Amino acid sequence: MKLDYHNIKAEGKFTITNFQCGPSLNLLKEDGMYKIIWCNKGEQEMMVDGYDLLLKQNQVLFCTPNNIVEVPKNNQGLIAFVFNREFYCIQHNDEEVSCNGLLFYGSSTAPVISLSDKQSRSFEAMLLLFQEEFETKDRIQGEMLRTLLKRMLITSTRLLKENGLSEELSIKQLDLFRQYNILVEQHFKENHQVSDYAAMLYKSPKTLSNLFKKNNLKSPLQIINERIVVEAKRLLRNSQHSAEEIAFELGYNEASHFSKFFKKHVGISPLQYRKDH
Repeated sequence: MKLDYHNIKAEGKFTITNFQCGPSLNLLKEDGMYKIIWCNKGEQEMMVDGYDLLLKQNQVLFCTPNNIVEVPKNNQGLIAFVFNREFYCIQHNDEEVSCNGLLFYGSSTAPVISLSDKQSRSFEAMLLLFQEEFETKDRIQGEMLRTLLKRMLITSTRLLKENGLSEELSIKQLDLFRQYNILVEQHFKENHQVSDYAAMLYKSPKTLSNLFKKNNLKSPLQIINERIVVEAKRLLRNSQHSAEEIAFELGYNEASHFSKFFKKHVGISPLQYRKDH
């Protein structure tokens, strides 16, 4: 199965696929694509940003364009919803679905949510609606597909809030957590200190640290450091830049400082990581 929508004028792309053909796998290599991958039967091994991941039945993975996803050719039981920001921009439409900073850019690691039987049936129903809409070729097809995608994102965001975050988080605190994650995504290359983001949020670093600790969230500094590490690994694996060039791109004036940081968090030097991968 490979269902494609492409608005040539707006350059919007949206595809649903089960990865049973070569062109579908190539989708994962395209720049600028958000990926929602649902394992609707069995379980499937894959790699995300160089790490092994076992996606179990009725689990859903959410990946940004920055996440590098590798799926085996002989995979089974996967359904992927792949779209670019021209089709639906989660940043500009954050008020509609509130998934920015949670499903996407909410962590250095791609989040996975688990569906109950009832929730799985809801996803199956949404898939049928998507398939029906792909058969309807008219001027409002794109808008209908976006509406269905928004429904999926809203449903998934609610599930993540219910299952992955502290019940004690108020709406105001949750919004602060989301905004912190979004700011880290926007500025992690030049701002490496919690105080930088606290100032943007008009909060003290201590206030942020206490909020995150109280709700069993990763510390603000850990979020920054993990995001830098993920980007460093991506550049070491997929670019021809030298370690010195990567250090400069990530905001380090001295390559030795970057190397020390990387070794502290990964356990090996940047050059050794590149050699191993």
